[in-house]
Amino acid sequence: MTYAIDFPGITTLPVAESHQAFPVGRIYCVGRNYAEHAREMGHDPDREPPFFFMKPPDAIVMSGATLPYPTITQDLHHEIEMIVAIGKGGRDIPVEKALDHVFGYGVGLDMTRRDVQGEAKKMGRPWEMGKAFDESAPCTALKTVAMVGHPAKGAITLKVNGVVKQKGDLSEMIWNVPETIAYLSKMITLRPGDLIMSGTPSGVGPVQRGDKLEGHVDGVGDLTISYAR
Repeated sequence: MTYAIDFPGITTLPVAESHQAFPVGRIYCVGRNYAEHAREMGHDPDREPPFFFMKPPDAIVMSGATLPYPTITQDLHHEIEMIVAIGKGGRDIPVEKALDHVFGYGVGLDMTRRDVQGEAKKMGRPWEMGKAFDESAPCTALKTVAMVGHPAKGAITLKVNGVVKQKGDLSEMIWNVPETIAYLSKMITLRPGDLIMSGTPSGVGPVQRGDKLEGHVDGVGDLTISYAR
C-alpha cells in the first residue's frame, strides 16, 4: 500500500547519546500545574483535578532553532516545562506503577498565543488555536531513565535575553509525574510515543521578535531558541 498524497512522515525526537529516534505520537499538556502559576493566571491553586490540552506532534521544533514570529498574535508567551516521554502504554495505570511507563525526559516550551487564547476564553470557545499552532513546542533531545532517573526535584528556569523570567522547582508541581500519568490514563489509553508536558512555573510572559530564550531543567538539560526579527 502507498500513500495517496505526499506526507511528511512521523515526528521524532533524538535520544541523547545514541543514534536512536523517539517517535512522537500525541502531546498532552497539563494546565496550571504549579500553584504560583495558577495564581498569576487568576485561579485558585487548590488541588483540583488536573486538566489537559493537546498540541500536534508536528508543532515540535528542535532546540537551537531560529523561529519566525507566529501569525495572528501580538502577545506570544513562553512557558518552560519538563517533558515526560511514555515508553510503555496502558490504561488505568496505578500511581505506584506509573514511572514504569516512562522512557525518558526532556525540556520543552509550551509557546502560547495569549491574546488568541484569551479572546477564545471570553467567547466561551475552545482555545486550541492559542496553544496548538505551528512551531509551538520547542523541545530538546530526550534523556532516558537510565541516564537521569526520575527527576522529582530541581530547578526549572527560563531566561529571555539572559534575564531570568521563570524560576521554580519540580517539587512544586501540584500533580507530580506519577500522579499525572495515573490520572491521564483513566481518561485515555496512553500509548508508547506519547509526550506529557508537565506544566510551567510562574513568570510566564511576552516574547518579542529578536528574543533569545534559554530553558533549563536540573538533571535533564538545556533548551535554546530564538525568534527572528
